[in-house]
Parts: sequence; structure tokens; C-alpha cells
Amino acid sequence: MRRLKLSILFIFFVIGSLSAKEGMWIPLLLEKYNLAEMQEMGFELTAQDIYDVNNGSMKDAIVVFGGGCTGEMISPEGLLITNHHCGYRQIQSHSSVENDYLTNGFWAMSREEELPNPGLTVRFLEYMEDVTDEVLEGTEVLETEEREKKIRENTSRLERSASERGKYMTQVKPLFYGNQYYLYVYKVYRDVRLVGAPPSAIGKFGGDTDNWIWPRHTGDFSLFRVYAGENNEPADYSPDNVPFQPKKFFPISLDGVQEGDFTMVFGNPGSTMQYIPSHEVDIIQNQRDPDRIAIRDKKLEILNQAMESDPKVRIQYSAKHASISNAWKKWQGEILGLERLDAINKKLAFEAAFKEWAEANRTWESEYQQVFENFDALYFLYKDFIKASDYYSEIVLRGVEIFQVASRVNNIIKNIESKQDKRLESELKGTLDFLPRFFKDYHHPVDEQLFETLIPLLSNDLKSEFLPEYLNDVLAKNDRDKLVRKVYQKSVLTDEQKLKQILEEGDEKKLLKLRKDPVLELYNRLNFHYEANIKPVVDALNSRINQKMKIYMAGIILMKEGEPLYPDANLTLRVAYGKVEGYEPRDGVKYKHYTTLAGIMEKDNPEIYDYNVPERLKELFHSKDYGRYADSEGYLPVCFAASNHTTGGNSGSPIVNAKGHLIGVNFDRCWEGTMSDIMYDPEQSRNIAIDIRYALFLIDKFAGAGYLLDEMELVREKVEVADE
Repeated sequence: MRRLKLSILFIFFVIGSLSAKEGMWIPLLLEKYNLAEMQEMGFELTAQDIYDVNNGSMKDAIVVFGGGCTGEMISPEGLLITNHHCGYRQIQSHSSVENDYLTNGFWAMSREEELPNPGLTVRFLEYMEDVTDEVLEGTEVLETEEREKKIRENTSRLERSASERGKYMTQVKPLFYGNQYYLYVYKVYRDVRLVGAPPSAIGKFGGDTDNWIWPRHTGDFSLFRVYAGENNEPADYSPDNVPFQPKKFFPISLDGVQEGDFTMVFGNPGSTMQYIPSHEVDIIQNQRDPDRIAIRDKKLEILNQAMESDPKVRIQYSAKHASISNAWKKWQGEILGLERLDAINKKLAFEAAFKEWAEANRTWESEYQQVFENFDALYFLYKDFIKASDYYSEIVLRGVEIFQVASRVNNIIKNIESKQDKRLESELKGTLDFLPRFFKDYHHPVDEQLFETLIPLLSNDLKSEFLPEYLNDVLAKNDRDKLVRKVYQKSVLTDEQKLKQILEEGDEKKLLKLRKDPVLELYNRLNFHYEANIKPVVDALNSRINQKMKIYMAGIILMKEGEPLYPDANLTLRVAYGKVEGYEPRDGVKYKHYTTLAGIMEKDNPEIYDYNVPERLKELFHSKDYGRYADSEGYLPVCFAASNHTTGGNSGSPIVNAKGHLIGVNFDRCWEGTMSDIMYDPEQSRNIAIDIRYALFLIDKFAGAGYLLDEMELVREKVEVADE
């Protein structure tokens, strides 16, 4: 495989016919591979305007927001815009029945009113670098396990060196299944404060019903401000910190968008699987997605009923509900898209073409036949184990809430048993800090229902070898009512005050007695079985599959030599480009590229939380008080669709026009295009954005926070627009 090394390093286009709309491209390589095409489509800037390590460029205005979104700087004073759903947990954490910022929105009318968010960070990319040679150094003659060990050693050394003793966060990430490696170096800011968010009836307008759907009318944005310590450097929260001064921020266009306009999305797409074999597409389409949808159906039914009946529960579970429902609906669209594209058969056809190419080059038997034989065997085993893993993930790890407490208490007991006094002290403190946050958003009857409904699914749907005997015994002895009474209702873990008292006393004998707590015992048996018998096998199978995928991917690169390939997304900075355009989802239906405020009024329904349009917005609509934010035809734009290739992680990404001016904030994909993580369809894959003019209108006219616009650079045909 050494003969592939040089040809692999700079090849980045899609398998099959090239579409200008498809791809998530590495910004460091735009000039070599993409800039000419971008300029043909109308882009007016240079590659250095997008990515430059020596001068301020667009990359310096973009952050990884929290754990998996994108945000962008829109002022020289640290003001940042991202999606409402990206800031949702922060908005929810500040909300209560008395101060319901989810329902009513929040707007700081001065810097002093901005709300701190402990634990929230943003990170700016300092630079990226191809380190393939360094990562693979000394691995050429090693066998698989030793090779992987050497790669980990080389990776750790590179990350430590680049961090400059902790000054930077560093990551080395593989591309093309380990055929290439890049180093990413970030500066992380830890003082990020909430500045503004519209009411959920705007920022989450349409709720689950409209999620992933076009036409869309959601004002999905929120504002934060990044603060810094001395010399503009990162610092923990302090009242003495000052607004961060970015190297670059985005000018904001008031010109709006027209069909066919060039667009570019610059953000941090999370994960795609463009090159997986037919075996895995089959498992995703026919097993994994349906299984996870069915489990989440039951979760959402329980949460919906409780949230509709109690305003406090609605606030407690809003962020959790959004997290559950987002992927739940995406998976449904993904199945439909894969079926429509006949994705499994397309993959099989490509694999047949690959075999034909390899045979013509006399490499099938020597290099690739064994790869596909291994795929057959590995995926045969993988299918059952990943089913079990999905069930444990959805039920034990992210289903029954009280298991989160059980996990922490279990760690405390382990440290007592192993006499790890320092770790015990740390675990006790951490758990005591955790409990108030957990119980703030915990409702006993809701979690009890989750427990009663979800635990039996493990026994009903999984083969016996994937279950501990203890669970079968418990379920055999108890019907569902008894299961709740004898396990859930007898647990001390659900009582915040009793548990807190035991932890604060720190009496090791009392703590060790918790081993007999029925919830803790059930959690331990389930978690032990998962950790001992399921997760290691899934990890090993994934490792083996990825080893074979590395060889297969290298073969694809050779097969498509001369055609650039783009690597799968991995939550690092990428560029996607396309144009503003609608699409035709089915026979006789054609969608426009934009929506307006009139569409919001058509959906208004005071009886439904997600469609209850605020009175102030109705007033502005009826008076047509749109100011400078109206389109030239007089309507107020809300959202637009474009053909940029996006995925999770692109939420909050800036969408810029040919001049590099901000025209929108990406927040979703259309229902018909959710399979684009696996297979892109240029006819129906569309990203959805809030038109930046609607966000400005809401800040100014709706919220009365127009002072925030004073620090932005608003432009119209390169002419600065003075505030009204």
C-alpha cells in the first residue's frame, strides 16, 4: 500500500458523477481543488479569505459551539449567533415557571444582564495541518495491533507537542479510514454568556411536526457573547472579564437572497458515512433505524403526555424531548430516502464495478477479495450485537433517567471497595454537585413510566444471550406493576434528600449498603453485562471493519484516480457550497426557495404550544412594520433553502453569499434529504437556514434589543447601512 501514499494525500471528490453541490471540503485545500469551480458559480473572494493562518480570515469567525454545533462571530465585541436549538439547554437551564425564557424568550438589555453558562465553551481553530507522515512513521512493517499501537503513540506525541503545555486543545483525526491524518489546534474560551433568544413559539416554531420539513418557518437562532481575560485570552468566568475581540467577524447582508445565488456553508459537520459498504446500509435501513425509532416512540409518548399536562414538567423535559425527537424524526426520513434512492442496490452495483476494476488490474485476489469476504463474516456477527448495543444505549444509558444517578453511586462504591480514597473524595463531591442539576429536571412519575415501559423491551426484543440472567429472573417473578413497586419505588436513589444525606455523611458502611438498592442492583447487572459481553464485541467488530474499510478506501482512491474525493465529516471545519434553490419532492409538487411571515400566520394555532404565535409578532405582521428587513417585494423573509451538503454539527453554521457576507444561519435539512449522510441526492438534498433579515427583525422590531445591531456591520451592496 505504500505506492498509494502520495496519491492519497490530495484527492478529495465524490464517487460517481461530480456535483458542485455535493461535498464537505477541507478549507486548507480549497485553492487547489475547489476555488475555480466556486468562482465559476459566482464566488468573488479568494481561498485566503476563507482560510489563512497568517491573517484574519473567515475561519477565525467560526467556533465549535458547545459539544457539537457551530457558531459565528457577528461583531468585534464577541457577539455570537448560533441556532436556538444549539443554545436550548442553556436557555432551559435559566428557565423556571416564574422566569419561563423558553416560552417568553430572553433578551439582555445591557451587558450586565447577560447570563453566564457554566460548562459552556466555544473553540476557535488556530490551524490545521496534514500530519499523515508523522502519524504513520514507523508503522510500515508492523502487524495490525502493533501498527495501531504505534499510531496511537505517534498521535499522542503530536497532540502533546502542539498543545504547548495545555495552552491549546489539540486533536489528530483520521480521514479516509486512516489513509490520511490531520492535526487540529484550537483555542478554547470558557466564559460564554446568553444574550438573547426568541420565544420557543418563534425559535422552535412548528416543534416536532415541522422538524426536518420544508417549507419551514422557524426563527432558529440565539445570541451569546464570548468573554476573555487579560490580553484577549481564555479565562474562567469572572465579572472582570471583557468581551472577546475576534480576528474576524462576519458582515451581515441586508440584500437577501435570490434563486440561483451562490451560497457557502462554513462549519463543523459532525459525521457522515459516504463510503460504507452495502452490508452496513442494509443494517441501518432495515434494523438500526427502525429499532431506535420504535423505542423512541415509547419515550416520546410518555414525555408528550406529561409535558402537555404540567407547565413545570414541560420546562424540565423540553431539552430532553428535543434531543430524543430530533434523531427520531431524522431516522424516519433517512429510511424513506434510502428506499427512494434504492441505496442498497446502488452500493451493490458500485461494489460490482469495484470488483471488475480490481480484476482488470489483477489486484482482486491479492488485495480485495479477502476484504469483502471479511465484510460478509463481520457484518453477519455485527448485526445482532449492534442491535443489542442500540437497545442498551436507548434504554440503559440514555433511557431510564435514574440510571444516571446509579452510575455515579456505583463509582463511589467501587472506590470504597478498592480503597481509592482520593478518587472516593472526588466522586462524592462530584455526585453531590450533580444531584441538584439532575433533580432540577427530573420528574419521578415520568421516569417511573420510562422504567416500567422500557425495561421489558430488553427481554422482549433481544436474544437471551444479550441479557443477564438476573433481568430474566426479575421479569419472570414480577408483572409490570410489581416491577415498579419492588424495584423503582423501593429505591433510595429517587429521593434527593435521603441520598444527599447519605453522601454527605460519607459513612462507608451506609454507602456500601446501597449495593442492595434495587435500582442500583438492576443497573449494575445490566451495565456489567453490556460492558463485559456486548460493548467489547461491538468495539472489536468496528475495529476490524474499519481495518478492512481502510484497504477498501485506498482501493476506491486508486480506482477513481484523477477524481478528487472528499473525506467523511468528523466535526472539523469544512466548506460546502451550492446555490439558493427549491426542489420537487414528488410528482406535481414544487417548493419555492423561501418562506415568509405570512406562512407563520397561516399556521397560527393558540391551542398548540409550538404554533401559538406571540401577539407582538401578530401586531408587526398586521401593521407590516418590517422596516429595512423586508424583501424588495414587501414581504418579510423567514427561511430559505439551498443545495449545500450539510449534516449534524452544521447547526448554527454561517451561510454566506458570493461576497462573504452573512445571509443566513443553517439549522436543518429537508425531510427528503436526510439520507445525505449516507447517499447524497442533488435533486432533493437541501439545507434549511433562517434568513438573517428575519433574525435582525426579531432582535430589533420584536424584542426591542436594537442596540445589539449597533455593534454589527450591516451592509447593502457594500454600502454600510446606518441604524434607523
